[in-house]
Amino acid sequence: MALTGRTALLAALGALVAGPRPGWTGILAVALPLLGCVLVDLALAAPVRPLLLARSGDTTVRLGEEATVHLTVTNAARRPLRAELRDAWPPSAWRPGTAYAASRHRLHVPAGEQRRLTTVLSPTRRGEHHPHRVTVRSHGPLGLAARQGGHAVPWTLRVLPPFTSRKHLPAKLSRLRELDGRTTVLTRGEGTEFDSLREYVPGDDVRSIDWRATARQSTVAVRTWRPERDRHLLLVLDTGRTSAGRVGDIPRLDVSMDAALLLTALASQAGDRVDLLAFDRTVRASVRGRTGGQLLPSVVAALTPLEAALIETDTRAMATAALAGAPRRSLLVLFTSLDAAPVETGLLPVLPRLTRGHTVVVASVADPRITEMARTRGTVPGVYEAAAAASHELERHRTTERLRALGVTVVEAAPELLPPALADAYLSLKASGRL
Repeated sequence: MALTGRTALLAALGALVAGPRPGWTGILAVALPLLGCVLVDLALAAPVRPLLLARSGDTTVRLGEEATVHLTVTNAARRPLRAELRDAWPPSAWRPGTAYAASRHRLHVPAGEQRRLTTVLSPTRRGEHHPHRVTVRSHGPLGLAARQGGHAVPWTLRVLPPFTSRKHLPAKLSRLRELDGRTTVLTRGEGTEFDSLREYVPGDDVRSIDWRATARQSTVAVRTWRPERDRHLLLVLDTGRTSAGRVGDIPRLDVSMDAALLLTALASQAGDRVDLLAFDRTVRASVRGRTGGQLLPSVVAALTPLEAALIETDTRAMATAALAGAPRRSLLVLFTSLDAAPVETGLLPVLPRLTRGHTVVVASVADPRITEMARTRGTVPGVYEAAAAASHELERHRTTERLRALGVTVVEAAPELLPPALADAYLSLKASGRL
């Protein structure tokens, strides 16, 4: 049961009326009629428990977009329902500051009829979101009291990674088509497949001239090659503590996911096979053996509930898992941090095992704040910030050079630039036949 503000107002007015007659007589003269009206109003209110509630609407949405979930309320009682309803979801299901207004509804349902309410969700976190109880407050005709009860109406809304880097996909696919159709590669031994012959144009390498074909025609013919297909890529996401750090407002792990999705979409269009492994001290997610139209949805589904763990990554175990997932020569793309301490103690000792039989790319998120600090001048705190930024950049540069000395391709860029930079690195490796 719940009392309304109207009841409190009547009680206050009654206290003013009873003021000349203090004592129990005055109190009872006001309280008994008001109590009687409350009980009558409560008796005339539609019951809450017989209500039938059901959900429909969106089951998946990308992070940053809106989802619409419908709640159908059926009044099976014999009295009309005048109610306030609260459809409670986790705080991360709403934009900040909008939860109160967006979760509450007023409705009037005649006896035996139903109404549909619409709740618009704007999730701010990935993963699965489940609603809490639906609370219904049924008011009587006098508006003095209300019956209140809750219903569990289950629903699951999967919030997928935003994949904001998909805007770069058309440009990367265009470059891929150029590689497939018009790229001339020096020798067959660089891992490319013969595509076709075309007429020589100034600037072509003379070593690509096909002299036998030239002898059969009046123009000089050159061989064109296309990158080999059906190569294997293994994307390894480090989900340890370094991936939990935020660059701006975005976790490092989310940026790595975005880059992994763009690379997955691009590689699948190129005819290559892509597997995914998320690891810290154990396997957190794995996608293997998916091809065609199943690949990208499977990767998205595996990444959706993934969260960084506040533990140190077991790099040796991660390398062992990566080698087990890539028994033949593959392109291993490792999404991790380039912080000096984790790299020197964890990554560098295991890299020779990986580079011995595979091509290795390390993708890392750079913090734009470091660049801003390096430009700070004019104040004492600014000078200290610039010195700290310079020291940090020097340390990262040394770490990068040590990785490259082991034959690793390092891709480091700001959050919005990492996905296209990684895609460009993949296309460059493919064009040079290094996959």
